[in-house]
Amino acid sequence: MPVPYTTSDTTALGFRRPQQLSTFPDLVVAESTRQGGFSLAPYTSLNLGLYTQDEAGIIQQNRDYFFGQLGCTESSVAGMHQVHGAEVLRVDEAGQYAGYDALITNVAGLFLTVTVADCTPVLIYDPLHKAVAAIHAGWRGTVAGIASKTLMVMREHFGTDPTHCYAYVGTCIDECSFEVDADVADHFASTFKRWDEEKQKFFIDLKATNASILNKGGIPMAQIESSVYSTVLNNDAYFSYRKEKGHCGRMLGLIGVKP
Repeated sequence: MPVPYTTSDTTALGFRRPQQLSTFPDLVVAESTRQGGFSLAPYTSLNLGLYTQDEAGIIQQNRDYFFGQLGCTESSVAGMHQVHGAEVLRVDEAGQYAGYDALITNVAGLFLTVTVADCTPVLIYDPLHKAVAAIHAGWRGTVAGIASKTLMVMREHFGTDPTHCYAYVGTCIDECSFEVDADVADHFASTFKRWDEEKQKFFIDLKATNASILNKGGIPMAQIESSVYSTVLNNDAYFSYRKEKGHCGRMLGLIGVKP
């Protein structure tokens, strides 16, 4: 087996843990970085994306390494072949589910994942009902309110009260890097966009938008944590589809209740 690619950075272990969600002893939660894996350029190095052009065997080595660090295995993981939509699926067993951008479960020992490389990952925990959600909020999903929709589906299936939930808005492209034209910007409230006269572009804040959507969905703002990292500005530690012009690996956000 190849030696994992590492750096002196603390992210070389391959993941960071959201601070607030990590206070729950029954919860496994993490967000991978790009470091600590086996892939070669342009996927250097912890590429966890099943749907990239990287070698399948190397991707599996990366996934085994990442899941092993967290005390779980591929056989206990549920993921999505995401479509930049707003469909939410309840899952009760491991596997890959196509056509969805959010998964929910209350099955202990089942770990949900969301794949990202600029879009916003959102992880939710309902400690009263031991239910979790993993959400892929691209700009289209964000506009469609996928985070609040997921909370509603959790209420339908598990009796979730959002006021008791905790959420993490993960590492994604930051406002200073997400420049768009009016066709995208027109879908966002003025609070979450700004016009740059020099560049003749709008800049969108996906993190703040999703935090606001979660808050309006019922989660107190004090129970919502947002990543301080950027896929573009911290490209040494995270993959960025935009900065790397599509030639890059993928990170995973993972959440689940211990068995």
